Amino acid sequence: MKAQVNPPAPPAETLLRLPAVVARVGLQKSAIYEMINRNPPAFPRPLKLSRRAVCWPASKIDQWIAERIQAAERS
Repeated sequence: MKAQVNPPAPPAETLLRLPAVVARVGLQKSAIYEMINRNPPAFPRPLKLSRRAVCWPASKIDQWIAERIQAAERS
C-alpha cells in the first residue's frame, strides 16, 4: 500500500498591526491614513479585525513597498 503524501500547506498570511506597518514603511500614522483616504487610495486599506482594531496583510504592504521601489527606479 502506498502512503499518501499531502502537498505542503501554503504559508499563512501574516497580519500587521499599525505599529508594525509604521516601522516597516517608515511613514507616520497620519501619513498612512491620509494616503488611504485619497481618491484613489495611495496605500492599501486595512482589514477590520474588530470594531476598533485593524490590520494589513503583510503581502499587501510588501507589494506597496515593491511598487515604490520600481517607481523610483523608473524616474
